[in-house]
Parts: sequence; C-alpha cells; structure tokens
Amino acid sequence: MSTASLRARYMSASVATASPQQLLVMLYDRLALDLERGEQALVDGDREQAGEQLMHAQEIVMELRASLQVEVWDGGPRLAALYGWVLGELIKANLKGDVRRVRDCRMIVEPLRDAWREAAASLAASGT
Repeated sequence: MSTASLRARYMSASVATASPQQLLVMLYDRLALDLERGEQALVDGDREQAGEQLMHAQEIVMELRASLQVEVWDGGPRLAALYGWVLGELIKANLKGDVRRVRDCRMIVEPLRDAWREAAASLAASGT
C-alpha cells in the first residue's frame, strides 16, 4: 500500500472517530493551513495554486457557517457575521490576488483556531 493511500486511510479513520469538538479543530487547522499556503502562493506569484488553496478555505468557511447553531449561543450571530466577512474577503482576495486580505483573514482565523483548540482540550480533560 502506498504512503498516500495509508495517509488517506488514517485521515478517514481520524475523522470518523473524532468528537464534534475535534472535528471543529480539524476544520480550523485545515483552514489556517489553506490560508498560509494561499498567501505563500500569492507571494510566489502562483495564482493557480493560490486559487486552489483559497477556494478550499472558502469551502471550509461555508461549512463552518452552515454548521453554526446561531440560536444556541449568544455569540452565535457575531460568529456567523465574522464567517460572512471572512468568506467575502477570501473571495475578493482570490479574484484580485490580494495578499493583504489573506493576511487579514489569517489574523482572524488563527486566534479562533487556538481558542477552539483550547476549548476542545478543556472539554476532553473534564470528560464532557
């Protein structure tokens, strides 16, 4: 079995057995990676690669927004609005090749990722 197929099998098993909190962190981790790669591709002048990374990032943001239960949490509407802003910025960044917009999105996404990671770890430690 090839390394790529072993990795795919591992990732599939990881997703299938992950808690909702772990899945959220996985999405944020991939979103941050896509933004980092997209930014670097724009800096390098590789618009095709940047487009692929930023499109995948947009898909993740849409999934995060779709799965958000706004009515369950007081911060839900603000987070939904933030997702909308990030999505809009990513679309503009992709259309215009705008590195600054990608960096702005990273400045929002990375602290959110870290906060969700901390919350997930806290829940896991408390046995919830």
